[in-house]
Amino acid sequence: MLRRLFMTDREAKTRAVKILAKSIYRDLEAQGFDEKQIVALATELISEVTMKISRSHDKTPDQQVV
Repeated sequence: MLRRLFMTDREAKTRAVKILAKSIYRDLEAQGFDEKQIVALATELISEVTMKISRSHDKTPDQQVV
């Protein structure tokens, strides 16, 4: 029962991300962006994260920041 009352930090962040995504989508739509433009934004965000992950994997183990 208590498990349902309290979210883990990870669950809270997952929920916050979903809420933020919905809010950003609605704001962009309200500002006149169409679906293709919103998808282009999402694609750019994914590209940025992919590049960051790639750069972190390219570092040698002694260069990685923990």
